[in-house]
Amino acid sequence: METQNRTVLNEFILTGITDRPELQAPLFGLFLIIYVISVVGNLGMIILTKVDSRLQTPMYFFLRHLAFTDLGYSTAVGPKMLANFVVGQNTISYYFCAIQLAFFLVFIVSEIFILSAMSYDRYVAICNPLLYPVIMSPRLCQLLVAIPYLYSTFVSLLVTIKIFNLPFCGYNVVRHFYCDSLPLLSLLCSNTHEVEMIILSLAGFDLIASLLVVLVSYLLILESILRMNSAEGRYKAFSTCGSHLTVVIVFYGTLLFMYVQPESSHSFDSDKVASIFYTLVIPMLNPLIYSLRNKDVKCALQRVWKKLCNTFS
Repeated sequence: METQNRTVLNEFILTGITDRPELQAPLFGLFLIIYVISVVGNLGMIILTKVDSRLQTPMYFFLRHLAFTDLGYSTAVGPKMLANFVVGQNTISYYFCAIQLAFFLVFIVSEIFILSAMSYDRYVAICNPLLYPVIMSPRLCQLLVAIPYLYSTFVSLLVTIKIFNLPFCGYNVVRHFYCDSLPLLSLLCSNTHEVEMIILSLAGFDLIASLLVVLVSYLLILESILRMNSAEGRYKAFSTCGSHLTVVIVFYGTLLFMYVQPESSHSFDSDKVASIFYTLVIPMLNPLIYSLRNKDVKCALQRVWKKLCNTFS
């Protein structure tokens, strides 16, 4: 029976964001604009922090990887979601569903811990400015992004293999606009207790461990700022971590809304709204926050723009 279920089920049907025909065209246009801004913004941030010599610092090294993870998980979800607005039936193949889930998990888990690494970087910059170049060495920076990528790959493969090794029932409608772990679990025929515990444990560890690093870093930063005698020094310290703090509040606020809400108010519809925000809106906002609030990035953009103008003039 298990083999038969696996053989018959070769595709899933995604319910999408809405089933109201009159909203399909406006939502397609809106999300296309959001996705294009996200791709242009994050690609621009990756290129800018790579080519500009003045942005070759640990802070912008982490920012480049944040942009890479934003681009990664928004691209894992966005194009397929946009395609589903213009096709008759929102289907996704069995194997592409597994690939989408795997890539989404790799990038979203990586982003959680890269944000933590950026918090530590801001802590060192503000609390130990004289030792900053020594502590935040290129080797440590590479290690602080390599570990999240390796760990997230392990988590992604573990969860994806666990889910797709279990038999699915004949019902193949995924109540979401992409292949996420929780909607897929509801389609499994066998006992899902083990895989649920794995997902819950990993999600809890990822959220608590990364958030703990962020909270401790910013508590120490706040303590250091309050000890400063100069108002100008306090303002400069706040502005140094302002962009990152904004990104952290938006990102973790969305995740906490999704995973910590009471069971009675939990629904796939509320999950969709939260998922839209962190899969599409946040990847668009992050490069805007860093470019609009960061003087170094704005100056780098001006330098690159002048070079391009001089090249083609």
